[in-house]
Amino acid sequence: MTVYIADYDKALYFTLWGQWDDLLILMVRTKDDFLAKKIESFLHSYHYSPDEQAVMTSHEDLMHYIDHAMIHMPAFSYTEEI
Repeated sequence: MTVYIADYDKALYFTLWGQWDDLLILMVRTKDDFLAKKIESFLHSYHYSPDEQAVMTSHEDLMHYIDHAMIHMPAFSYTEEI
């Protein structure tokens, strides 16, 4: 499985700027199943959870995964698929 850094850059950007529609599209299109699951969990919490702490926790989980994935990405896969 090849995952390109652009997915993580986009996820970070969309999450920080509150672009939930674009984040949802990225969730469907990414080849990284863990990223998709973290996005799904965050969006579900954001839209349906009455508990603010649950929303914050899922947001932190998503941000932590993006950070972890970008740090541990091999140098040769830092290209974007055309």
